[in-house]
Amino acid sequence: MLKPKAGLLPMYAELYDNAAPEKRPIAEAFLHKALEALEQKGLDVLCAPVCRLEPEFATAVKSFEEAGVDAIVTLHLTYSPSLESSDVLAATALPIIILDTTPAYEFGPEQEPVQIFSNHGIHGVQDMCNLLIRNGKSFQIEVGHLERSDVIDRVAGWVRAASIASRMRGARVGRIGEPFNGMGDFAIPPEILRSTIGIETIICDSQLIHSLMPSDDDSEVQAEMVSDKERFIMDGVDAESHHRTVRTCLAVRRWIEKENLSAFTMNFMVIDKASGMPVVPFLEASKAMARGTGYAGEGDIPTAALVSALAFAHPDTTFTEIFCADWKGNRIFLSHMGEMNLSLVAGKPRLMEKPFPWTDADNPVVAIGRFRGGKGALVNLAPGPNCTYTLIIAQVEMIDVEGEDKMAETVHGWFRPPMPIADFLAAYSRLGGTHHSALVYGDVVDDVARFGKLMGWKVAVIDGGHV
Repeated sequence: MLKPKAGLLPMYAELYDNAAPEKRPIAEAFLHKALEALEQKGLDVLCAPVCRLEPEFATAVKSFEEAGVDAIVTLHLTYSPSLESSDVLAATALPIIILDTTPAYEFGPEQEPVQIFSNHGIHGVQDMCNLLIRNGKSFQIEVGHLERSDVIDRVAGWVRAASIASRMRGARVGRIGEPFNGMGDFAIPPEILRSTIGIETIICDSQLIHSLMPSDDDSEVQAEMVSDKERFIMDGVDAESHHRTVRTCLAVRRWIEKENLSAFTMNFMVIDKASGMPVVPFLEASKAMARGTGYAGEGDIPTAALVSALAFAHPDTTFTEIFCADWKGNRIFLSHMGEMNLSLVAGKPRLMEKPFPWTDADNPVVAIGRFRGGKGALVNLAPGPNCTYTLIIAQVEMIDVEGEDKMAETVHGWFRPPMPIADFLAAYSRLGGTHHSALVYGDVVDDVARFGKLMGWKVAVIDGGHV
């Protein structure tokens, strides 16, 4: 699995190498400690040589850009004159995250004066930040002692957020069919998505899907069917229906691979006998999300891209939709026709054939199950006026079910928001939340909020009745 990638930029002054070269090993030891701390947070860290002069900074930043890092993390080992680095940092498109820290935890009257050298980088940070602001370059800064604060956690959170943002801006989303007729909340023209976010939309045609359909006796089909029997509860699934569904799913999977898609979406209403697909590939949507490929229903390009981007840093992510309100239980019912990240099912998921009355396509075999309990966040990308966006985030608790569950033959789950559901639903719609969302498991609200800020969006966290 790929990790979020940071470029660590150590900053120093040439003056100190000339006047006190014996000090350099002390600074490099601190750099090594910071590097190890970042790596322990699950980051892939590319560390540049210690930089002092503008050409050294330029070489380091170029190497970061060529390596495809998600963000640059700066670290002042001592004071570093800002004019050596500020123009280079202002010119890069990479996000800048400033780690403002020092080796010493205490620096009072009892400290030896020799320690000033190793601990005065903080005023170099001030010098650099002023120049970055004057050059119009945004940055994030986290401050604290390297070992006796959570500063490394916060910096790592920004790098994870930057990795989500880079995937969002580089998303390639395939669309099968036109968007569902009449659904307006996610209806954004592809050219606007490209210019405002960076999402590329790839339209699939029926001839291409038909050409990618495996033959009836394809060994890959047989292998997938055998795998399904191990992966799912399959009581009563008709072999012919399963075979037909698997062939269709593999055609979609081949299309995803052929087009190097990060996500896809489909409108089930366009899938009929003339479409090149005998059934709606709901099952492939569920399998794809478990692999980290994004998905959203009904032709929703922005939510599919969002699911894909979030899943890079937080694999326990799924597409979902708010369906019903349980006023008595103060919880909200999530569901969709037949798509869910299979990794999030409580227990073993089940396959079953579902009636499909909407077109003349055959009945599909779909995966069903209940979302497992646990802490999570509902995340929604809401388009606003004048090509703006709001990222809505709500901390939620997915609810385990004890006893009878009459929804067992559907994709389903319940969550409880951090307030009465009437207040939650009102706040959500006042913000313009759309009817398609991502559900992300874990304590992820801060990471997701950072991602929204790096994208330049408005970020709204619904928490305890306050937005």
